[in-house]
Amino acid sequence: MTDRQTDGRQSSNRQSGGRQPIDREGVLLAAEALVRDRGPAALTMRKLAAELGAAVTAIYWHVGNREALLDELVQRTVAEMGQIEAHGATPAARAESVALALRHKLRARPHLIALVHERGLTELMMLPAQRALVHEAHAAGLRGAEAAEAVRVLQFHVVGFVLVERNRDRAPRQQPGEPELWDEETAEQDPALAATLAGAPDPERLFERSTRALIASLWGFPRPKE
Repeated sequence: MTDRQTDGRQSSNRQSGGRQPIDREGVLLAAEALVRDRGPAALTMRKLAAELGAAVTAIYWHVGNREALLDELVQRTVAEMGQIEAHGATPAARAESVALALRHKLRARPHLIALVHERGLTELMMLPAQRALVHEAHAAGLRGAEAAEAVRVLQFHVVGFVLVERNRDRAPRQQPGEPELWDEETAEQDPALAATLAGAPDPERLFERSTRALIASLWGFPRPKE
């Protein structure tokens, strides 16, 4: 772009109140960030226009009305949740990597996940992760109902763990808290246990240990046929 073109664009922006040119992708990314960080209630067309330094009419022109925009964000979230790839040398390791990736994606976008759920698309959103787990269950030698149950157990574990984490994040300060609940008698009987339970939990460690234990029991040691 020449200096004259740059000067002309800057002059045009000043004449239009300093508004910047936008495109559809930029609008969607800004809207996604608003919902991800502050929830759907924070998404208004005026607020989005202000974030982008654009006219409200330009937002409508690119993405339609607010409901159409929310629908688009839902579809994008479903697509993003499908981008899960298994990694590892064994079926158990690859299944664990899928569970870790699924938890990370669910934790990173709770408000967007809630929008998907409200529109009845949760099962569709979870399907790619399910298929990845089915592949690893088959690779571990599981078939039929045994494989299906293994996949569902792990899926329920991931979702349930994330819900517990979200609940802890939003819960008010507990009084008495865990440090006050472990009395001196317990500390005398098992001081290491009392000290650990009185401290803050490590969600990453808890998730990895519980997930690994589940996979070891489901993937590594299939039950004999009844």
